[in-house]
Amino acid sequence: MFLLDAPVSAAHDLVAGLAGALSPVAGDLATAAAIVLFTMGVRLLLLPLSVAQARGERSRRRLLPKVRELQRKHAKDPRLLRRETLELYRAEGTPLAGCLPALAQLPFFTVMYRLFLSATVAGHQNLLLAHTLLAAPLGQNWIGVLGGGILSPAPLVFLGLFALLLAVAWVTSRRVPADAPMAGVLRLMPFGTVAVAAFVPLAAGLYLLVSTAWTAVERAVLHRRIVAPAA
Repeated sequence: MFLLDAPVSAAHDLVAGLAGALSPVAGDLATAAAIVLFTMGVRLLLLPLSVAQARGERSRRRLLPKVRELQRKHAKDPRLLRRETLELYRAEGTPLAGCLPALAQLPFFTVMYRLFLSATVAGHQNLLLAHTLLAAPLGQNWIGVLGGGILSPAPLVFLGLFALLLAVAWVTSRRVPADAPMAGVLRLMPFGTVAVAAFVPLAAGLYLLVSTAWTAVERAVLHRRIVAPAA
């Protein structure tokens, strides 16, 4: 995709440069470590959005009694209810960050996905595809490594990744409040990362693992420091 050529090229140079710098310390794990650092850099870049989201959650909790009163008052007029609720949030200066932090990550994940699918980058062979995490090629997906048997070394690396993603998803799902709108759906959504990781290159699955783990820790910290004091 032409629009991604420049970002993919920049990501290639960054990951390759980090891997080269880490190679004396990390050895064969240098490229995987570079992807971890890349992901952490993205999350640091997006931290202000997460802080705004936490502040918005604190404000929405504070305004919950007024919102419930509006719901009671306009129960038969959903359009008026939405308008009055939005006006209440605007009047109180409540940020409406919502899912913006998650959506803002999509371009970075897409770039990582494309980087480890592209045979060439900027007209040159993409040597990152030959790099591995333990026995699994970073440019290959789980389906592609099953030829040697599900218990061969490369598939076992993916199974370890899936197990870690499941653990993070379980922790994340448990933090969804029971009274949250569509709480059941919100509790299931984190487990979708496991399905995604089965079909994307290992490098993109590693990005997902680091990013979702970051989100779990970030939410716990921000909830304690920003949201909980106003509860």
